[in-house]
Amino acid sequence: MSDDPSRTELSDLGEFGLIDRLASRVDLSQSSTVKGIGDDAAVIDPSTNSGEGCAHQVVTTDMLVEGVHFDLRYVPLKHLGYKAVVVNLSDVYAMNAVPHQITLSMAVSNRFSVEAVEELYEGVMLACRNYGVDLVGGDTCSSTAGLILSITAIGAAKKEDLVYRNGGQEHDLLVVSGDLGGAFMGLQVLEREKAVFQETGSQPDLAGHDYILERQLKPEARKDVPQLLRDLGVRPTSMIDISDGLASEVIHLCRQSGTGAMVYDEKLPIDPATYQAARDFNLDPTTVALSGGEDYELLFTVRLEDHDKIKGNPHFSIIGHMTDAREGMHLVDKEGGLHALTAQGWDAFLKQERDIPEGGSGGTGE
Repeated sequence: MSDDPSRTELSDLGEFGLIDRLASRVDLSQSSTVKGIGDDAAVIDPSTNSGEGCAHQVVTTDMLVEGVHFDLRYVPLKHLGYKAVVVNLSDVYAMNAVPHQITLSMAVSNRFSVEAVEELYEGVMLACRNYGVDLVGGDTCSSTAGLILSITAIGAAKKEDLVYRNGGQEHDLLVVSGDLGGAFMGLQVLEREKAVFQETGSQPDLAGHDYILERQLKPEARKDVPQLLRDLGVRPTSMIDISDGLASEVIHLCRQSGTGAMVYDEKLPIDPATYQAARDFNLDPTTVALSGGEDYELLFTVRLEDHDKIKGNPHFSIIGHMTDAREGMHLVDKEGGLHALTAQGWDAFLKQERDIPEGGSGGTGE
């Protein structure tokens, strides 16, 4: 660490603080730029350049770095290629848009064979087929530090269909698709078995963990959710994908919408396999659901009058509601106690352990 008093460490800001600081320096000059930094994807209006009415384009990029985002000691290359595509497409669906193309850039060291790279591409192409997108370009270069993948996804939506993070209002319902925490618990199993193998040489025991392992190694983006909502006659007021943990994403929606939130412990959707795995690791299932990350479900808000359309739908769980910003952002435990929501999920620059601290009585630990 430098003794220079003018130097600011990345860990002092954290990932999101760094993004906010850099974004404040960005000036947008193109009339076709509808939405820049700050949402799940950027939005571009091609009609301002062509003079013709057409759908808005959405563009998003994610990078995966070996040793930071994945460990090839237990992540198969085919699964990695698949996941790299899916995590980008999830951001497009979070804009209520449809992805059409991706580009893939890759930095790879000479410890990888041609066959290994082909295995990676098998996963990429499988995801492209499953989600109906085309791989249309990218770049490849050498690396001295393992494998780095960067994927850009391009999609489109009508202007009136786009959903941003900043549209939530007081009294809107907070809704989440699917279930939460499975991906994090799958990671815990993989890390445990890696440690056992390194210490004893014993082969991994993964029996009984199929669901949570798939949630970690081969997640799926919720391409069905936008259509499900259209079929129900519901248009979200705000939306975000759950990549960094539910609590973190709720905070994002609240800060950009200018609201507070109440999230109810008893309403959190947790699969029995996830719940049991959390208990086996002496972790609080609620804390895992709030802070685990990498579930790639969609979190969104809807008007209170849409309650009956959403209630009871097997794909969705109403987990709380938006409040006045002055009320803050809280988890309501099973006894009615309030716990301030904190973003304990993944932050690339904070000096912290990746394990989630054990929670108390359904809370996040204050």
